[in-house]
Amino acid sequence: MKRFIDNTIPKFLLTGVVNTLVGAGVMFLLYNLAGCSYWFSSAMNYLVGGTVSFFMNKYFTFRNTERSWGQVARFALTVALCWLAAYGVAKPLTLRLLSSQGERLQTNVAMVVGMGLYTVLNYLGQRFFAFKSARSENTDDNVAD
Repeated sequence: MKRFIDNTIPKFLLTGVVNTLVGAGVMFLLYNLAGCSYWFSSAMNYLVGGTVSFFMNKYFTFRNTERSWGQVARFALTVALCWLAAYGVAKPLTLRLLSSQGERLQTNVAMVVGMGLYTVLNYLGQRFFAFKSARSENTDDNVAD
């Protein structure tokens, strides 16, 4: 359990607050004010928020010093797979649970549920795949007591 619970979690959550404010702001404005689709609006959330997230998590959360296109590719793959999985589950689940409600409410709730699922999946993907380093595997520096 110590492998999953350490001092990166609060940093990841703080980073998440910042990129969520930016990305979710873009998503809800595009969907509710600009009339864009669920998928386009949520994708723009993760394109904009993902850029903020990459730099904050790389340097602040995981203190990763690797400089490679491979790392950028791993990060992008993590974000894309987590987005598809989270929002792909959230929409049909929410439509089923809120079938008696209007489409706008269903979709807004689906986006919030998708954000929650994405957060959990993305933390695991970034920690153990995108920003995984040989140093973090061989030391217990990050493990909480």
